Formats: sequence, structure tokens, C-alpha cells
Amino acid sequence: MHKSFVVIGMGRFGSILATTLHKLGHEVLAIDASEEKINKVADCVTYAVTGDPRDEAVLKSVGVRNFDCAVVALSDDTQASILVTLMLKELGVRYVVAKAISDIHMRVLKRVGADKIVFPEKDMGMKVAQSLAMKNILDFIELSEEFSITEINTPSSWIGKSISSINITGTYKVNLMVVKKCKTNEIDVSPSKDYVFTSDDVVVLIGKNENLSKITEQEI
Repeated sequence: MHKSFVVIGMGRFGSILATTLHKLGHEVLAIDASEEKINKVADCVTYAVTGDPRDEAVLKSVGVRNFDCAVVALSDDTQASILVTLMLKELGVRYVVAKAISDIHMRVLKRVGADKIVFPEKDMGMKVAQSLAMKNILDFIELSEEFSITEINTPSSWIGKSISSINITGTYKVNLMVVKKCKTNEIDVSPSKDYVFTSDDVVVLIGKNENLSKITEQEI
């Protein structure tokens, strides 16, 4: 299922995030006060708008409340990122992700309503883009531009079925690496084909990003 994102701030983190989300097939609106920065990403996103995101009229004019998620990538200007995060929540944006540069910054962003805080030094733009785009993802490791390892809750359609009956490799074109039992912390590496999934399971999969996305979008 495709999502819609508004990414505010086209620095290195914001531009990577916006263009990666667009490559994954999602609707992306990029906003920055710098026309030069907007021009650099204009051909790689759905919409690109030059405007001061600190101006509430700008946010209203592009209809930010109609997007599934807004990402505030303005942490070089902490006051601006806090102000924009607050305005986005007041304007009714359902899910706001904000980039932070310190623990204090993070705490203030949480106070004004940010739903998720990211530290780019730990979570580079491409990884964050994948985790936002993939529903129900718990962890994500990028191996290359095409391939990744992802950890997710077991899809509801798998529960009560064996690995052989689901035919994960044949059906989804990904490989099952590990099954983890949440309650007991047991780890089963390369489980047998007769293993039957339960609602307590977490699975670790490896494969192409496009195929992993199809699984993560299944109802949990």
C-alpha cells in the first residue's frame, strides 16, 4: 500500500529520505526555503515546494494534514524544528517524525508532539525511509541498494501454518533466516520446514527490498 509523505528540510538527511521514499513508490512532497535545494530534488520526488516551513500559511497551503506522515529534517535550526513540529501537530498531521541533534532537543520535540524521533548519526536517511515505508517493521539492515535484512512480527496470514505450506521462498521470493520467540527469547536459526508459526513469533527475512515490502505490508 502506498503512503504519502511530506519531508521538510532538504539537507543531506532530508533529501536522501525524500528521494528514497519516492523510489519506493510513495507520494512525496519536499519543502525547503532554499530554491537551490528544492531544484536538486525536484525531479526525484512527487512535488517540490520552495517556501519557509516556519510560516504556518505555507504548511496550510500545501495541505500537510492530508499526508500520512510528515518528517521534520530541520535539526540544524533547533528552534525551527520545534516550531514546525508543533504546527504540524496543531494542523492535524497524524504522524510526525522529527530529526534531533541532542537529548535535550529530543525531549522538547516529544513535548510538542513528535511521534517518532530520529538521530541521523544513528539512523541514516535511507534506513529511516525503509522503516517508514514498510509497515510493521521492527528492525532493518541495508545490505545494498537492492537487498536487505528485516525483522518483523509474523504476518497474521502465516500464523498456524507451517513454513513448507506457506512456501516463503517460492511465494514471496525471500529467505527466512531466523524465528524468534518473544516470550522466551528462544532463537531458531534456519527452522525446519515443518515449523508452525505462532502469534508470539518474530521472523528475520533476507531478500530484495521490493519483495520484503510486500510482506511487511500484510496485516499483522
